[in-house]
Amino acid sequence: MKFFRKYLSDHRAIKFAAAALLAAWLLPAVADEQYGLGANLAGLLDYAREHNPEFAATRYEADAAQQRVHSAAALPDPVLRTELMDVTNQGTNKGTSLLPSQVGGTRYTLMQSVPWFGRRDLQREVAEAQVAQTDGQVTATWADLSSKIKSVYAQYYYLSGSERLTRETLDLMTGLEQIAQTRYANGLGAQQDVIRAQIEQTDLSSELLALENEQHHMLGRLNTLLSRPAMAPLAQPESLRRLPVAAQLDYAVLEQKLRARNPQLLIADARRNEAEKSRDLAYTNRYPGFTLGVAPTQSGSTIKTWDLMVEFSIPLQQGSRRSQQREAESVLAASGARKDALLNQMLADLSESVSGLDTARRTESLNATRLLPQAELTYQSALAGYETGKVDFATLLDAQRQILKARQQQLKAQLEAQLRLAEIERLLGEEL
Repeated sequence: MKFFRKYLSDHRAIKFAAAALLAAWLLPAVADEQYGLGANLAGLLDYAREHNPEFAATRYEADAAQQRVHSAAALPDPVLRTELMDVTNQGTNKGTSLLPSQVGGTRYTLMQSVPWFGRRDLQREVAEAQVAQTDGQVTATWADLSSKIKSVYAQYYYLSGSERLTRETLDLMTGLEQIAQTRYANGLGAQQDVIRAQIEQTDLSSELLALENEQHHMLGRLNTLLSRPAMAPLAQPESLRRLPVAAQLDYAVLEQKLRARNPQLLIADARRNEAEKSRDLAYTNRYPGFTLGVAPTQSGSTIKTWDLMVEFSIPLQQGSRRSQQREAESVLAASGARKDALLNQMLADLSESVSGLDTARRTESLNATRLLPQAELTYQSALAGYETGKVDFATLLDAQRQILKARQQQLKAQLEAQLRLAEIERLLGEEL
């Protein structure tokens, strides 16, 4: 008995140790994945593709539409009719009966409705056009969702960079305050310089609060797009995507891609195709539909006669059918007009985004290669002049503000380029 208890105790200890080792091995990986989310755009897009409910709903709708194709072209179910004739046996001594072998006769009629030639094919083609629409909607939903994530991520990066830049400037201003205090203590500067440095620090602290608030809002938006709790933690963004080379942003090439791959245009094409097939289907309504049947008749326990039947509808209401045809023609014309209007708007948006991206790229280059180096040289010169008493504190502050402004403009140009790139990719339905 003691041996058995000791065995159970050892067995439980082994299981507990194994579970602890497994948890120790798994939890860091889960934690790394959770806390690493947000560091780069690719991870956010992968997460959204798996967890966003709106995108999942469009995929289910596309699958549902695909299942309707087979049933759209299927024949209606056949009908079986049973008729018991002369159940009273003409009043003879056989009496009334409901058994097929004991009545005057029993007729079994099997009927199958058959539409006019080609109607089933048109019904299938209409369903296939609807499938194309739902497939296009899946692509369009992902294009919109990924574009929003790219835009919000770029803004999140911009705010994070602005906060970092503001903190660096605040530290720099603290150093300038110390220099001003030293000069004031030695009788070389005015107390007003120290006060102005403190005012600048207060303004920067206020700006930090505003940036933190904006980051809070952006975090909530990003988590909403990912279908996560609004305040779920996200890692700080590490870098922005690399911009495409100039050859990839040629407007003529992008226009061809837009015409061929834009999800909204693909949906418009599918709707026009559906309208065209629906119009053809409306024209088949002027032809009759058929019902074919076979009817064996049982007398006693044997079947002695076979009958064949055909039934067809008479399309007399041609006025209503012509109205249906005119309706279908109008729907087809409307779908074509909407596609043309959509294409014009898409091309205008593409032109604007390509121009905006090019401008943002050149602005960033101008800031990085000319404005920022010039501002830094001005600041270093002003700082040396202030320390020697040749330049007043206001000039030094203005030089420092020029550096901050140049860096902010560079960040803003990067943000604008990323927003324009996200819009171009949304219009194309693919990444560049």
